[in-house]
Parts: sequence; C-alpha cells; structure tokens
Amino acid sequence: MNNLYDIFPKGNAANNFFLMAGPCIVEGEEIIMKTAERVIAIADKHQIPVIFKSSYRKANRSRLDSFTGIGDEKALKILAKVKSTFGVPVVTDIHDASEAAMAAEYVDVLQIPAFLCRQTDLLIAAAKTGKIINVKKGQFLSPESMVFAIDKVRQSGNDKVVLTDRGTMFGYHDLIVDYRSIPTMQGLGAPVVLDCTHSLQQPNQASGVTGGNPQMIETIARAGIAVGADGLFIETHPDPKTAKSDGANMLHLDLLDGLMGKLVKLRQVVNSL
Repeated sequence: MNNLYDIFPKGNAANNFFLMAGPCIVEGEEIIMKTAERVIAIADKHQIPVIFKSSYRKANRSRLDSFTGIGDEKALKILAKVKSTFGVPVVTDIHDASEAAMAAEYVDVLQIPAFLCRQTDLLIAAAKTGKIINVKKGQFLSPESMVFAIDKVRQSGNDKVVLTDRGTMFGYHDLIVDYRSIPTMQGLGAPVVLDCTHSLQQPNQASGVTGGNPQMIETIARAGIAVGADGLFIETHPDPKTAKSDGANMLHLDLLDGLMGKLVKLRQVVNSL
C-alpha cells in the first residue's frame, strides 16, 4: 500500500494498518473535538496512521423521527476544524451526487455508503472531485462485484479508490464477515478496509432502531488484521449508550487504546511471517 495515496502527514503505513475512527455522526462541536483529540493521541501512541471519521448527515434512517444531523454546513465546518486543529485527514459520507462537491471542500476522503455503492451518478460525482473515494461494499454484493464500482471511479478520471467490507446480509437481522473478501478485493488493485463496527449491526429490528453486538469488535478486528486488511474502520464514542446514531454497535472510546495496542502487536506478527 502506498501510504493511502499520500494523504498521511506522518505514520508508518507501509508496516502498520491505518485507522478510520470517530463517532457515527457529528452531534456537536464539543464531542467531536474531544473525541478527535483522544483518537488521534491513541493513534500517535501506537504509530497508526489515522483518518478521523464522522458523518455530517445520516440519510439512511429506519424511522422518520431518527436523528439525522445538526445541519450540513455546520457539521462539515466542525470536521474541517478537526483537520486544521490536529493536522489529520477527515472522511465523511455523501448520499447524493449533488453533495459531492460541497463535502469535498471540507474533507479529504468521500465515503460511499454500502447501500449506494452501485449508484453510478454518485460514484462519478465523487470521482470528479479528485478526492480519495472510499466505497463500502454493499451488504448484498459479492466482493468480486466491487470491480464495477472501482471501474466507475477510475473511468471517471480518479485512481484513488479504497474499498471497505462491512459484512454481508445473513437473513433479516444479522451480518457475517467473509474474510475471503479482503484478499479478493485487494486483488482488484485497491487498499481494503474492514469495518469492525457496522459488520456487527443487527438491522431491521421491530423498534426501528438498529441493534448491535459490540462485544465482538475485537474479534472482528483481530481476524481482519490476521488476514492482511490494509485498514480498520471503527466507530467510537465516549458514551455509546447516549449516542444519537449507531450507539448499539460503536466501540466505547475508553477501549480504543487497549484494542489498538493488541492489534499493532498482531500486525507485527503477521508482517514477520
């Protein structure tokens, strides 16, 4: 991996995995800045290149009364403040072709949600911004099928594509991670990230609020490192039970340091083989 297309100002991406981490959604400036400070300090401690993640808005909600954001421009300015304050790249989701240019003014990586990974206009618009494009594999797609998402971005003039596996639907209420997907998608010529938190969602609950299984985050992450994932995606929050989105499957921020320490040691073993 070539330092994830050279956006990291420091770090040792050639020998370590990189980390995309942060709260699911921008809930407000204070919580984002405090979380970013801790995430970045932990990443620096373990020499892990980091991209801070948070969505400026959530478009895919089960219920009409679900929290969707504090306002697009307000949230994007907070993400830009993370970037300028801490000197790290930032990633956020976009949901429609009309959002690509707007979000690209504030962040370094545009993320295509899994349910939208086949949306041609969205992929083309994202590609034309020149930003790195992180495309999440649809829960309904084989890893081999992601070649078409890559092709849409590359044929639109942008070679900076990352793929993220976030599990595959297994019945109505569960997801599974097929670890064969990681080398398969790497074979398409892109860095591959394993989403360790959304892979543990339990969607389609009768309450209209997605459930989760966060006690398995370490298990998923360890397995991803063992099979050679280039990066990990972990949504984290200082108090998941009060989070306004995806609290059921986010990692408690207090657990991030210990987990990263274990994973760095595991990566060193994998690299020595």
